[in-house]
Amino acid sequence: MVGTFTFPALLPSFINEWQLTNTEAGWISGMMLGGYAVSVPVLVGLTDRYDAKLIYLGGAALAAISFAAFAFIAEGFWSALILRAVSGIALAATYMPGLRMLVDRINAQTSTRGVAIYTASFSLGTAFSFFISGEIGGPFGWKIAFIIASVCAALAVLLVLMTLVPVIPPEPQDKTALLDFRPIFKNRAVMGYILAYGVHSWELFAFRSWLVAFLVFSFSLQTEVSSWPAPTIIASLSAVLAVFASIGGNELAEKYGRRRMIYVFLISAGCLGLCAGFLPAAPYWFVSLIMLLYAVLIQLDSAALTAGAVTVAEKGRKGATLGLHSLIGFGGAAAGPLVVGLMLDIGGGSNSVQAWGLGFASMGFVALLGPIGLWWYREK
Repeated sequence: MVGTFTFPALLPSFINEWQLTNTEAGWISGMMLGGYAVSVPVLVGLTDRYDAKLIYLGGAALAAISFAAFAFIAEGFWSALILRAVSGIALAATYMPGLRMLVDRINAQTSTRGVAIYTASFSLGTAFSFFISGEIGGPFGWKIAFIIASVCAALAVLLVLMTLVPVIPPEPQDKTALLDFRPIFKNRAVMGYILAYGVHSWELFAFRSWLVAFLVFSFSLQTEVSSWPAPTIIASLSAVLAVFASIGGNELAEKYGRRRMIYVFLISAGCLGLCAGFLPAAPYWFVSLIMLLYAVLIQLDSAALTAGAVTVAEKGRKGATLGLHSLIGFGGAAAGPLVVGLMLDIGGGSNSVQAWGLGFASMGFVALLGPIGLWWYREK
């Protein structure tokens, strides 16, 4: 995960060095998620037929190669776009296949909590990605940051090789072709969670992709020197808080009703998103606190949605279910950063308060669509 958010963490530097427009920067940030969305149905679907460990090992190795290639080959928009797409394919072969590795190796009684902890670890990886990228990329340059990310991905290969024994996945009652999602589309409970996850991912990745750039803009507007941490540190802290928010959100969902709490989580995050982008001229410490609060609200429903989809998935189709879950989720994740970039260009550029207000409002508006999809596909 260390290299997943290296580009967004160093986004202002890339915009200046490569003379990127905000829309181009949004394309590069979103393309990793686009590569993920295109490849994830096949890669996760294969875990219904083969041990997910094999898929994961290939993905972690590809991540190491793509990060190293970015350090030595990337020199502008097109090369960065292609290499981030490859990184997205690598993420598709590690994130959900990694979850499948876990699900296949724990019992049903502990599965929802295990899913919640694993899903929260994605945010922990995000925190490491922002922190290491910012701390390394600042003094040593972005090339060194990507080389460090490549080494970390290679270490992931070794960890899985040394710790996990092989398993054989269970077979479904009725076998279907690899990309035949018709049985999943017919499962209303699953589709409700999947559509809400798409909305959640749109908002989450748009927020994470543009958070550092937004905080840099806010910092530039300050009339007094702030003692608060740098934007990349705030981004890292937001991802750490998201770990606990994700686990806590799932616990609340278990106690008070999964769908009921997801409604509350999505509406709360969406409402804050509608107004948060208009605040960059406020004191930097206040803007930072609002961003940390927004990060928590966005993440509350993450584990609850994935655990819900896994719980109601048909036996033998968990891989296919997670594949469609990721396809729709990260399809939204790919679109989110791009739409924010478009809103910034339409609103007057990244040095405009109004433009940032429109960008964040686009996140909030999409989040408010989530409860509608979840309610529409409720079990009847």
